[in-house]
Amino acid sequence: MAAKWLETLTGSLEQKKQYKQHKARIEALPEPYGSTAKAYERYFMYYGGITDGDTLISMLGDFADLWERAAVDGTPVRAIVGEDPVEFGETFVHSYAGRQWIDKERARLVKAVDDAERGEQP
Repeated sequence: MAAKWLETLTGSLEQKKQYKQHKARIEALPEPYGSTAKAYERYFMYYGGITDGDTLISMLGDFADLWERAAVDGTPVRAIVGEDPVEFGETFVHSYAGRQWIDKERARLVKAVDDAERGEQP
């Protein structure tokens, strides 16, 4: 019962466990894969803004899989990310459709413009 109450306040404990496992997988990568993957994880947290836990866990698991496979195969980092590392990161995030923090603000903006057209004040 306490675990259910705690999850209501903090979110899924299982997702937190999976998140830590994915982070550990990235930490265990050899160089240059580890530092590259860590840089992307940081970028994902700023750029991605994914608020749906299931989507985030799925994305991070696939991301760890990608870098683990690249390390095993010896694939050069640039062969994965291409000439534009930002484009790679943003394309990767966009392939995981989920709710993002900006969605709430987009809806708020649309409503504000609609209300303004009708002459309503917020």
